Order: sequence, then C-alpha cells, then structure tokens
Amino acid sequence: MNVNGISSIGFKSDNNSIKTIDKKNRLTDNFQTKLRNEADMNDCISVPRTIFKGYLGVMIGTTLGSIASLMKPSKVKTATALAGILTGLYGTWSFVRPYVIKDAVPTIKVGKS
Repeated sequence: MNVNGISSIGFKSDNNSIKTIDKKNRLTDNFQTKLRNEADMNDCISVPRTIFKGYLGVMIGTTLGSIASLMKPSKVKTATALAGILTGLYGTWSFVRPYVIKDAVPTIKVGKS
C-alpha cells in the first residue's frame, strides 16, 4: 500500500479577479431584519372577500365624510357627504352580510383538499 503525504497548495489571489456584489439594503429588508418574530411577516389570515370589501367601504366612507366636513358649503360638499354616507352603508352591508345570510360566503376547510 502506497501512502502519499499531505501537501499544502498555495493560492495567490488577485483582487481584480474577485468581484464582490454589494447588495443594496432595501426598505423591505429592514422590516425582516428588525423583527422580533419573523412569523409576523409570513403569516396568512384568510378573510372572506365581502368582509374585506366591508372594511374598505367603511374606511372610504369615513374619509369622504371627513373631507366633506372640511369643505365650504356647496354642491360638491353635499355630493361628497352623500357619497361618504352611501359608501359607509355599503361597507356596513358587506361586512354584515355573511352573518345575516347563511352560507353567503364559503368558508375554507383546512383539512380537506
């Protein structure tokens, strides 16, 4: 049996041949690095579409009502206030509809595929 000795190989590095790519630190990367619990960025909550529309309707209706209250009295103020009231009512209906009408929104069953 022939046993060879361990030899060291010397490498000579050339700074021009090694290129380093500097990664730009983006704003979203700061969210990932400064979190205490990383699952906060990756968790998913499924919300029925009608409830999501309800949230949007209530928020937009409130915003339109606030904008209308800051305007001087005119037809535009009245139209903005009316649009805010109607949007808020639609948002309320969209939010409440799944609870009022049975089986209006299909639920997701996790165990079945």
